[in-house]
Amino acid sequence: MVKGADKASGIARTDATGRVEMIPELLAWSSSLNHDRTFVREDLLGSAAHVTMLRKVGLLEPDDARKLRAALLAMYDDAAAGKLDLEGGEEDVHMAVEARLTRELGDVGKRLHTARSRNDQVSLDLRLHVRDQAARTLADVAALASELADRAARDEGVILPAYTHRQRAQPVSAAFLVSAWSMQLLRAADVLAQAVAHTNESPLGSGACSGTSLPIDRSVVARLLGFAGVTANALDTIGDRDFILDWTWAGARVLLALSRLSTDVIDFTTSEFAFLRIGDAVAAGSSMMPQKKNPDIFELVRAKASRGVGNVMAMLTLVRGLPTGYNRDLQDDRQAALDTGPLVRGATGAVRAAIAHLSFDPARCLAAVSDGSTQATDIAEALVRKGMPFREAYKATGQLVHLARERGVDLASVGLDAARSVHAAFDESVLAVVDPRVAVAAKKSTGGTAPERVEEQIAWIRAAATELGHKAASVPTLDALRRAVEAEAI
Repeated sequence: MVKGADKASGIARTDATGRVEMIPELLAWSSSLNHDRTFVREDLLGSAAHVTMLRKVGLLEPDDARKLRAALLAMYDDAAAGKLDLEGGEEDVHMAVEARLTRELGDVGKRLHTARSRNDQVSLDLRLHVRDQAARTLADVAALASELADRAARDEGVILPAYTHRQRAQPVSAAFLVSAWSMQLLRAADVLAQAVAHTNESPLGSGACSGTSLPIDRSVVARLLGFAGVTANALDTIGDRDFILDWTWAGARVLLALSRLSTDVIDFTTSEFAFLRIGDAVAAGSSMMPQKKNPDIFELVRAKASRGVGNVMAMLTLVRGLPTGYNRDLQDDRQAALDTGPLVRGATGAVRAAIAHLSFDPARCLAAVSDGSTQATDIAEALVRKGMPFREAYKATGQLVHLARERGVDLASVGLDAARSVHAAFDESVLAVVDPRVAVAAKKSTGGTAPERVEEQIAWIRAAATELGHKAASVPTLDALRRAVEAEAI
């Protein structure tokens, strides 16, 4: 909990800044403290690692370093338990933490900010937060993709239409459809993995804009906090929010994939389609219409995508036109950076929970492709296999479709004699492909609908999801970093 409306400590003001305290209303309006408390654990970890480094290079005495680090880690534990109280009246969480340490430890607390600026400090906090949230989100999305692969394997025998232009196009298996959902998610997960990688450099030691003249060792903090290295240019570092752009974009990509999946579910659970049945445990009702069984969860997932896209746009417009270096405008990165994790993970978790309560109606699905119209291309390709040029086969099949319409019958019901009246090349082997199950099994091209091809796709999805899960698990958790910092000798 962060207490508000307390008197400011003035910790970030000097005589040069001004001897009069900032107008309280302006301080409150400009403070980022309420947002910052979301990453207070990251701030405390960064400070504890910084203290460890200061001791190693001789800028802190052993006793002072031990007191500071112990106090910071104790505050971390309180924050993790939801019990940390920080007084308000400061511009941000960094000053609130330092003010508390100074009250508790006296002059020792005043040594904490040696060789750093809030500019590189907030960059560190945000990188730790984004890396942690992106890794957690990556693990969730990989798990969902793996679960969808299992679902696909169970639904290989269900045949239903695929759609182009929202019109019935060709028959596919439900396993093929579910695999398509997984592919979209895995592409989004790749972007998440890139977002994790792009955060993985430590900015601490960049100072306000040009580094520091003090003899620090930036690699110590990087190692303790699990970063792959340190950033290369201090001026670029303190104004860099590209990693948040990557993060919000990755989050939006996941939400867009979930939104498209949700639209399929919403459509297919309607009485007009009725391909999917929605379980009671995840269906919503109507306050007025007692017969309704609504897919509200999936509608809400689809709605969350707009917020995700909004976060990307907020970051794009925030950094547009900013001069090189730090500008206070960047404080407004908080909303997008901090909202993305809960937003995306919430939607992913909702889909994971709800999709288990959906079931295909095999008979209804098969009926939608049993009139033969969606197998017109298969008939043309069967003629091609007999040696006919495709365009001639295409026209002959079109004439057969026209004949069926003129007679008011399904394409599947056109007999052999009628077909031969259109073109002599039609025979029983050609007309056999009007069976949707035969049509699905025939598409053995890589990425096609044949059972063996779909099984390859499912195997690929499982392998990709496992690999992405390993990438997520390789990112140290905040609690693991806390243990690593505490274990480091000082």
